[in-house]
Amino acid sequence: MVVELPDTPPTLLDLAPAQARARIAAWVRAAGLPSYRIEQIVRRLWVNPVGRWSDASELPLEVRVALEAEFPLPKLTLETRRLSADGTAKFLWRLRDGEAIESVAIPSGARRTLCISSQAGCALGCVFCATGRMGYRRDLTPFEITGQVRELVIADPTARPTNVVFMGMGEPLLNWPAVDVALTILNDAEGFGIGARHITVSTVGIIPGMRALRQRREQFRLAISLHSPDPERRLDLMPIEKKYQLREVVEEAKRFGRRVTFEYVLIAGRNDGGDDADRLATLARRLGAHVNLLPLHPGGAPGLVPSPAGRIRRFANRLRAAGVEAVVRKSRGLDIEAACGQLYVEMEARRRRARTFPAPA
Repeated sequence: MVVELPDTPPTLLDLAPAQARARIAAWVRAAGLPSYRIEQIVRRLWVNPVGRWSDASELPLEVRVALEAEFPLPKLTLETRRLSADGTAKFLWRLRDGEAIESVAIPSGARRTLCISSQAGCALGCVFCATGRMGYRRDLTPFEITGQVRELVIADPTARPTNVVFMGMGEPLLNWPAVDVALTILNDAEGFGIGARHITVSTVGIIPGMRALRQRREQFRLAISLHSPDPERRLDLMPIEKKYQLREVVEEAKRFGRRVTFEYVLIAGRNDGGDDADRLATLARRLGAHVNLLPLHPGGAPGLVPSPAGRIRRFANRLRAAGVEAVVRKSRGLDIEAACGQLYVEMEARRRRARTFPAPA
């Protein structure tokens, strides 16, 4: 299924690889070109991508010109790149209609994880998330999702991600038609060829989307943004609890058939007590779930404070003592506003100030 922006036709990069191949094959036959051109062209979409057809030097000039006319390649425009002292890199991409999205590259040894966005903004309003303060802008197309990978590979083929997590802007399972296609592009051998077990979809618990993900044959990973094991406290943090209640989300996660991860941001005085740890352990044991504990990213949510390091250790140890595998994740990119939505909020504020107080002539 292809998601379209108003008055914007889908491109080859909005199609699953098999569909893109079929369209290219038909064009090659109609142009009277030799069939081996199909392989050469398809490889330039994702396997060995080019920013424009003129860079595909293995193709004759007349073919490159014809491809540019028939199948122009869209681009994400890199507006800002920030590199942290810990190696984390944050990217702000400007889309063709002026909207902007973020992605974050996180190196760890041989692993290169890219956190990508699935929507411009977010409608869910989680109190600890800077993206939630933006509100919902629109869904991304398949290209705009996978283009966050593509642009990095074009710029530096050695930076190709080994892992992709849908944990950037937006709720991926509220944009399932585009995310469905994007998952295929990321995983397919004629796409980016990233193993399904190295691709994680994170959700606050959108049950119809969880069912759709479960029905795919590939073993994509599922992470659930939990953040409280108590429905009432969770509702205070995450308004989505009103629509998709924790009990129902956990029951759907039990049907997933593969190991689930609970994502849990620790916020001082809100969800980091001993009783929170005990109730979380009970939920995690029921599912055999892994728990990622994440200190609240400073600056991502005004008015909220990260749990102290000692309290985080005690929380993690209490989970482990209850038989739950729990990992405390480091806060990465603290010096570059790497919390989801932070860079967007900062850059948009600068743009507004520039419009209000233009530079002197």
